[in-house]
Amino acid sequence: MNITQISLKHNVVIKLIILVCCVSCNNSCSTDSAYENIPSYELGEENLTDDLSIHPASTSLAFGTQVPGASQHEQLQFATGNSLFNQSWVQAPASTTGLDGLGPTFNSRACANCHLKDGRGKPFEPSNFGSKGFLIRLSIAGVNSHGGPVPVPNYGNQLQNHSNLNIPIEADIQETFEYQQGTYPDGTTYELRKPNYTFINENFGSLAGVLISPRIGQQTIGLGFIDALPESEILKNVDEFDANNDGISGRANYTWNVQTQTTEIGKFGWKANEPSLKQQIAGAFFGDMGLTTSIFNDNTCPPGQEDCYSAPNGGAPEVTDIQLDRVLFYQSALAVPKRRNYKKETVLRGRELFNTVNCKACHAIDFKTGPYEINPMLSNKNIRPYSDFLLHDMGEGLADNRPDFKANGREWRTQPLWGIGLIESVNNHTFLLHDGRARNIEEAILWHGGEAENSKHKFMNLTLQERDDLISFIKSL
Repeated sequence: MNITQISLKHNVVIKLIILVCCVSCNNSCSTDSAYENIPSYELGEENLTDDLSIHPASTSLAFGTQVPGASQHEQLQFATGNSLFNQSWVQAPASTTGLDGLGPTFNSRACANCHLKDGRGKPFEPSNFGSKGFLIRLSIAGVNSHGGPVPVPNYGNQLQNHSNLNIPIEADIQETFEYQQGTYPDGTTYELRKPNYTFINENFGSLAGVLISPRIGQQTIGLGFIDALPESEILKNVDEFDANNDGISGRANYTWNVQTQTTEIGKFGWKANEPSLKQQIAGAFFGDMGLTTSIFNDNTCPPGQEDCYSAPNGGAPEVTDIQLDRVLFYQSALAVPKRRNYKKETVLRGRELFNTVNCKACHAIDFKTGPYEINPMLSNKNIRPYSDFLLHDMGEGLADNRPDFKANGREWRTQPLWGIGLIESVNNHTFLLHDGRARNIEEAILWHGGEAENSKHKFMNLTLQERDDLISFIKSL
């Protein structure tokens, strides 16, 4: 046998060994061939808030850490704000005068009840102990003098299904579900559930026919970075008339700033209906807990609720400016955790698929904060929120049919995705979307419609492995 024959025989043996390995590895070689070019890691992509991204000491406490580099004074401000955020307020009058004034009707007794561990609230649960992050906004047709929703006579803008002693609640909530079965093109089946809400025991008139919008409290990390965004940073992604013909036509909401008495771009809330973090917090004190501030200082009870209207209060205002500013600083300083598993091949492939199906059109990453007086450390930082903070038509399936300033009944602000993969560790659940109907990330994607319909269909046409990879990427955020 000559050298050439030996070489050929040797090559045949090697090829046979490779073939056997592929078969014995359950066709892993052919699976890898579907990804001949593994996307490369991009330097620093794990940092969603520039050099202020953090490695959390514990995933269960991942949302409660202050941005790094704070001074001793700023650490003290953060700690006092954290304490107020977690404190339960009580009915007035009380010996704890600094924390009385709850209600008389309310949804929750503490900020942390809706944002446990600074995380995400839960969907509706029948309970006598206050909300765990669920509420229902109310209105009737039309707009008020500032272009916002019109309150329901005798009820206001938000249903209060809890109350202090001897004060009647507004109504009880009942929930039922519709279940929708579906099938991917590859034959995989799925199920979606849609909640429906009705009211019983209405104490101040019928609520039949009013406009309602169920809401879940969102994780509160990174709010200071959003507050620090100049208006120009949000407007740079506006494409109201779809000039680039990609089917995506995001537009800004414009809402009323109570402090400046002007119309300003909305940044916060499910429909971008609040212009600043301070007003968002003051609105939650007022609407969720029945507590007045210097921003919202009217009686929290709607005309027509006499027992509520005449009940003792906890001072004027019940939340002092010092307390409000402490909570504001605390909320502004909550750090965004670094991504996890960002160098894994499945996650890198998922990142490319996220872009390929055009999720990035709404879940944008290229922003820079401006000067920020509330917390100067957050100034001039490059951030990747995976949101454009604009309104998008999400289709009839997700519509609440309740306008909110410029947002119509089918439009929602793009939810920032940072921290989404840690919600289960922090809050022991994976419920997503504005009312918690989605039980996981996959269901949340499948609920997308309207402007996101094309992206949803592209997702559905991926292979099972590709869908898993895309979801693995989202979980890394």
